[in-house]
Amino acid sequence: MTNLEAVPFVDLKAAYRRLQPEIDAAVAQALTGGWYILGESVRSFEAEFAAYLGLEAAVGVASGTDAVMLALRACGVGPGDEVITVSHTAVATVAAIELCGAVPRLVDIDPHTFTLNPSLLSEAITPRTKAIVPVHLYGCPADMDAILSVARTHGLLVIEDCAQAHGARYRGRMVGTMGDAAAFSFYPTKNLGAVGDGGAVATNRPEVTERLRLLRQYGWRERYISDVPGYNSRLDELQAAVLRVRLRYLDEENDARRRLAAIYDDALRDLPLERPHLQFDNRHVYHLYVVRTEQRDALREYLTA
Repeated sequence: MTNLEAVPFVDLKAAYRRLQPEIDAAVAQALTGGWYILGESVRSFEAEFAAYLGLEAAVGVASGTDAVMLALRACGVGPGDEVITVSHTAVATVAAIELCGAVPRLVDIDPHTFTLNPSLLSEAITPRTKAIVPVHLYGCPADMDAILSVARTHGLLVIEDCAQAHGARYRGRMVGTMGDAAAFSFYPTKNLGAVGDGGAVATNRPEVTERLRLLRQYGWRERYISDVPGYNSRLDELQAAVLRVRLRYLDEENDARRRLAAIYDDALRDLPLERPHLQFDNRHVYHLYVVRTEQRDALREYLTA
């Protein structure tokens, strides 16, 4: 590939330049406001993100890992419980389960969507199983109807891991709106990215929202009085200010990702590899465009030569 120009995997500077005047103004406003933790920017972003999803509430936290962990804890998962998730996911999903004191049980993927295979769920359930964490990996929605059917049959919680799927839709429904709660990451490379770490948990359950707000700040219901053991996991004002700007452009940028994915689809159509697969009328948001090939290592070496 010596005659071809390498394309960087991600260019955060270019992403910043596209929205620089708005981001700079939002950050300056947050800085001059003089309140940098859990202030007006965080409250406004939480309300706007919840409205975008069509849910009652979103609670900003420090990272996507914390979002999964706190969602599980707020829903009552703890030591001695088992939580089913998929074997093909970021390590953060499994780490979050373990941080609750729970035991992860891994099931395999649907080889076409790379998401949790619902047909394998029932055999993974034990008397200790408390929850299922489906992951909408690479921006592709998991088969939520089938997953929710198993969960309802066995009385299990469902916590959606939407870290890579902001704005994706499953059969017309926004991912993150179908389970008991949903966890999002705002790591800078995500479709909705901050300029540092950040995350959020979204839910329609008021008791979960209340518990999340306690857990993210030491268990405080009022300052210095802890009702429950909690954490220091707060989304800061600067990240929230940036996210408010970028949220306004999320659908537009996801549309651009789909247009680029269509170009890849057409260009790769006749090659011996499997391109991203869409089920039903789902809306993929292509956090990553991932292909399968039996010549993986050779393809990787060719692309990086």
